[in-house]
Amino acid sequence: TVKTKIYFIVLPLIMGTLIISCKNIEKQKEMSNPFFIEYRTPFDLPPFEMIKAEHYMPAFQKGLEEARKDLEEIVKENNPPTFENTVEALDKMGKLLQKVSNVFFAQASANTNDSIQKIEIEISPILSAFEDEVRLNPVLFDRIKSVYDSREKLELNEEQNFLLENLYKSFLRNGAGLSKQDQDSLKVLNKKLSVLEVKFSQNVLSETNNYKMIITEPKDLEGLPEALVSAAALEAKNQGLEGKWVFTTKKPSIFPFLTYSKNRERRKELFTAYTMRGNNGNEFDNNKILSEIVKLRAERAKLLGYKNHSSFVLEQAMARTPENVFNLLDNLWERSIKVAIRERDELQRIADAEGSKIKIEPWDWWYYAEKVRKAEYNLDESELRTYFSLENVLNGALEVANRLYGITFNRLENVPLPHPDALAYEVKEHDGSHIGVLYFDFYPRESKQQGGWCGTYRNHYIEKGKEIKPVVTTVFNFTAPSNDMPALLNLDEVTTLFHEFGHALEFLFNKANYNTTFVAQDFVELPSQIMEHWATEPEVLKLYARHFKTGETIPDSLIEKIKNSKYFNQGFETTELLAASYLDMAYHTLVAPVDINIQEFEKRYFKKIGLIPEIVSRYRSTYFLHIVDGYDSGYYGYTWAAVLDNDAYEKFRERGIFDRTTAELFRKSILEKDGTMDPMQMYINFRGREPSIEPLLKNRGLI
Repeated sequence: TVKTKIYFIVLPLIMGTLIISCKNIEKQKEMSNPFFIEYRTPFDLPPFEMIKAEHYMPAFQKGLEEARKDLEEIVKENNPPTFENTVEALDKMGKLLQKVSNVFFAQASANTNDSIQKIEIEISPILSAFEDEVRLNPVLFDRIKSVYDSREKLELNEEQNFLLENLYKSFLRNGAGLSKQDQDSLKVLNKKLSVLEVKFSQNVLSETNNYKMIITEPKDLEGLPEALVSAAALEAKNQGLEGKWVFTTKKPSIFPFLTYSKNRERRKELFTAYTMRGNNGNEFDNNKILSEIVKLRAERAKLLGYKNHSSFVLEQAMARTPENVFNLLDNLWERSIKVAIRERDELQRIADAEGSKIKIEPWDWWYYAEKVRKAEYNLDESELRTYFSLENVLNGALEVANRLYGITFNRLENVPLPHPDALAYEVKEHDGSHIGVLYFDFYPRESKQQGGWCGTYRNHYIEKGKEIKPVVTTVFNFTAPSNDMPALLNLDEVTTLFHEFGHALEFLFNKANYNTTFVAQDFVELPSQIMEHWATEPEVLKLYARHFKTGETIPDSLIEKIKNSKYFNQGFETTELLAASYLDMAYHTLVAPVDINIQEFEKRYFKKIGLIPEIVSRYRSTYFLHIVDGYDSGYYGYTWAAVLDNDAYEKFRERGIFDRTTAELFRKSILEKDGTMDPMQMYINFRGREPSIEPLLKNRGLI
């Protein structure tokens, strides 16, 4: 008995010691996690070099815990619902969760690894469930509804009214008005979709990284530019294949190869690998995954009271309805397919004249189109590249922004970078005041998704009266320098740089007071696409296009050739873009129940719209990342925004392409306001009227 008594006395002491030790260990772990402390870096940038994969899940878990406490405070608020204690409180909720999410998902796209991919699969359904926890909280919705119903009596400004209206509608759109049983069903659908969408993206990255076309014979390199051959040799060396050449399905490799390689079988091999990504019947096959995504989205739309997924998505877009989208696509399709057929016939004539005895196939298009460019416009893309070193093009884009808005860009050294290859700039107003920080991440790597995009590590908002400045990142996949050859861009890559830079300017200039904004999906490409117009203006080319060896400014004769070739291949480019837009809409206008075979559906649909066999849709289904990464029922948005950007740029043409008054109006009306007011009203405030489609048709040679 004595031993027993001693045992019960000692046990609490031991347990207390263990608890104290565990708490100390946990405290040490917390202090070593960069997300749990103030960053203490220049401009409060994320300390990327300190962030390790093992830091993410604890930060997500603690972030979720704090967000739930914030949510509890809102729903248990004793005072009647007001804009401040409900809408503003919800906007401020989950600060840590937002902090870790911003870094994690940006890195998952641009600098992933096995650990991050596993975390992405694990955390996505958890975050999806939490979003439902918020959106489907009946007390929270009642409070928001109460504020919304009394909005006429409140003295709200324009941004607050826009936020309140869209917040209320977003809760309804995401199931707040459903029965408990239907809400439970919705949660299951959302959780399934969150995992499938991540798997789809990861599969495309794996398929892209796993393929390489190895060339061992120099004769198979015939026709290829020196820079491309050097890059392929460097790729081979990096993969332990020195003395050989490796080409991949990454854009800086495949499209120059298709353009210049005289080896038709090799062109076919590489093109087929590119268009078969996610469709090879292996562990990375996306057919069943996409079929399930389409099925679940249709089910969710029906559950929420919409005819189909597109009707659900487009309700908050400028287009409003699928019918309006199809009207735009149909209008342009009839025009573009006629031009594409003429272009195809011209390619066939050249092939016949050479005695090649072939029928033009998709893998031939780029090769023979380049011959047309040389023959009809005397324009050689390999010659153009010599004037488009990446450094000069970047400086050109920065100079355009300086002339338009008076802002400056100062290169930052010794600051945290999202990747060692990235560049960082501080962006300042003309008076020297700080606007934000802008990253550029230019080169392909296995840890990065394909394409180009722009995002943020921090958005602009107001916190306790203090203006929080944005941290923006632009990501590309341009050919890296090799040996003594700098990174040389083709004309398409030049416009891509200007495009993503346009997105960056919007993030940098945006003056939203709140974290929560509502950007119309088909308006978001206006700020980016309008910047493309400056890239090839003769006056702008003179600013930045200099020969990478001699420093010679691009000659007037070459500028004239660029100008004369503006309609070159427009039938093809518009057709392949519209085909992808149609495919996106076709999937998402299906009415539940949906059960489709992806390959059969795609084949039938392209036959239905009359896509000619010599052109493949810009994206085929199994690697169509846009429609799982946020552009579902939204890929048409590039075309919708093209109507806007061509019409808007006419105002700059009329007033002068560097007219500061016009630029400031564009900044104040659109770049500063996007996501905080109605997009059509923003456009009218800038242009003085609604947009016209005529400038687009004219600029693409479709009339």
